[in-house]
Amino acid sequence: MCYKLSQEEIKMVLEIINTIAIIAASGVAIYGINAWRKEFQGKRKIELAEEVLVLFYEAKDAVRAIRNPVGYSGEVSTRNHLNEPLVVRAFYERYEKRQEVFNKLYSKRYQFMARFGSDKTKPFKDLKEIMDDMYIAARTLVRISEYHGNDRDKNVKDEIRKNELCILSSDADDPIATRMDKVISDIEAICKPIILGKSN
Repeated sequence: MCYKLSQEEIKMVLEIINTIAIIAASGVAIYGINAWRKEFQGKRKIELAEEVLVLFYEAKDAVRAIRNPVGYSGEVSTRNHLNEPLVVRAFYERYEKRQEVFNKLYSKRYQFMARFGSDKTKPFKDLKEIMDDMYIAARTLVRISEYHGNDRDKNVKDEIRKNELCILSSDADDPIATRMDKVISDIEAICKPIILGKSN
């Protein structure tokens, strides 16, 4: 004997099926939104990591150009500071031409910190320290020029050489180039796994 459902029972079964369908559709929608959000956030992380890595590469090239020991005709035409040695004038002028690279890079620091954590910003700090050391060396050379003129004993000459090596590249034992290589190595270790999808 077959049991026949009443109109009320059929209506109730249809409501239950409808409710189950709504719950299932909502679950699928929430899963889809979460998957989209995760993919979108992952894409933004990758874009930021790529942008920062490219800016660090540009900064390395800029540091190399700023420290180039070869001078060019007309290179220091905009600086007429009599107390600045020629090497210092060239340093400042070269830096000013490339300053935008450093400004862009430093402007990304807090965004990078927010996205990846403050422990990942050491390469920014290390690059800033390199640039600060170069500026200090340039200022020291100006002070030496002002206070000693051409009257220079061995200690003064050694101090000049030490500071010139900071703002000019050298072939052997170049501490600034070594430090820049370390900065690049460190930022690559952070960014490349993100870009290649091997990190969260």
